[in-house]
Amino acid sequence: MIPRYARPEMTAIWSAESKYRIWFEIEAHAADAMAELGIIPKAAARIIWEKGRNARFDVERIDAIEREVKHDVIAFLTHLAEIVGPEARFVHQGMTSSDVLDTTLAVQLSRAADILIADIDALRVALKRRAFEHKHTPVIGRSHGIHAEPTTFGLKLAGFYAEFSRGRERLIAARKEIAVAAISGAVGTYANVDPVIEAHVARAMGLEAETISTQVIPRDRHAMFFATLAVIASSIERLATEIRHLQRSEVMEAEEYFSEKQKGSSAMPHKRNPVLSENLAGLSRMVRAYAMPALEDVALWHERDISHSSVERYIGPDATITLDFALMRAANLIDKLVVYPERMQANLDRAAGLLSSGRVLLALTQKGMAREDAYRLVQENAMRAWRGEGQLLDLLKANPAVARLLTAEELQEQFDLGYHLKHVDRIFERVFGSTKISP
Repeated sequence: MIPRYARPEMTAIWSAESKYRIWFEIEAHAADAMAELGIIPKAAARIIWEKGRNARFDVERIDAIEREVKHDVIAFLTHLAEIVGPEARFVHQGMTSSDVLDTTLAVQLSRAADILIADIDALRVALKRRAFEHKHTPVIGRSHGIHAEPTTFGLKLAGFYAEFSRGRERLIAARKEIAVAAISGAVGTYANVDPVIEAHVARAMGLEAETISTQVIPRDRHAMFFATLAVIASSIERLATEIRHLQRSEVMEAEEYFSEKQKGSSAMPHKRNPVLSENLAGLSRMVRAYAMPALEDVALWHERDISHSSVERYIGPDATITLDFALMRAANLIDKLVVYPERMQANLDRAAGLLSSGRVLLALTQKGMAREDAYRLVQENAMRAWRGEGQLLDLLKANPAVARLLTAEELQEQFDLGYHLKHVDRIFERVFGSTKISP
């Protein structure tokens, strides 16, 4: 985790203090269930809570113990015994370390997912507002980076809104899949810990009980979670890439907000670089990189090995912290994005009418010309317009083969910009459920 790309709320989930607090709660809830089953004295369960509920777990002390015993959970339990006293002998009855570690990871990932879902919502709010603002702002569409047919800037943003809405649904599903507890003992058979205890701990920690575990929760759940984060990160990079292209000097249809005292280059005072979008592209690549080791963690040996452990110590905090930062940066970027409708119109105008070539092609075929002949005729004149020999409309008006089939008025109609945008309201209703933004 790099502090430059971290926000406090998400970072706190992964702090040592938070981790040890969750460890304690799992052990204490398990003690409650054991007490109800008569496995340990009810007084012992009560004392464990009383001594540990408001205790400050000493991270340095736990680290010192771990250096001796070479086991993190044992180090914590040793420190907990120093706090609780004699009743600590009833802690962790029949449990194994993974019961604590895996259930804790489930809690942390669930809480992280809640923050990420809220982050996506903030980005969707910004995208929706700007989409409605530019619902009817015409802009050239591009395929392969080349002028195609017109669209609107609002439709561009609506597409991203829909994409992040899908990402949100995937994350909700991934959160549900990861939010499971396992208190099932050494190889998942509940030999020394009753399933009732697992069910109690799961409810208390806001989780479901794992359907079947070994010594660990199956890692396909985790793989799906991190793969979902990777897909969301890819959506962020697609958004960032679009803005980077639109901000190029030759395009300049939109650009990142540039503050009064901001500087873009140490050597060139005129520079206004898309640094936020470029940063988002880099952060997205990092989040995607964490998906592969999560996928490789699925194939553990037999009932468990610890090859996944070191991986998850990295990717749990880093992937969620990085994506949290990236989503909020993306929301702020869109919220403050500077849009230039006049430049969008100028870029449309400089296309020499080429954007209507497809309509002319269709009109000629509807008048009886073979498609191959119509395509060749329109393309020949389009290439002349491309070379700067005139506007496509004028070149086609002067072509006898076109004049025989289309009147000047009919030909002019094919160059109507509004024709391409007649279904904007219908698309907005599909995406947002309404053609008007909510107050």
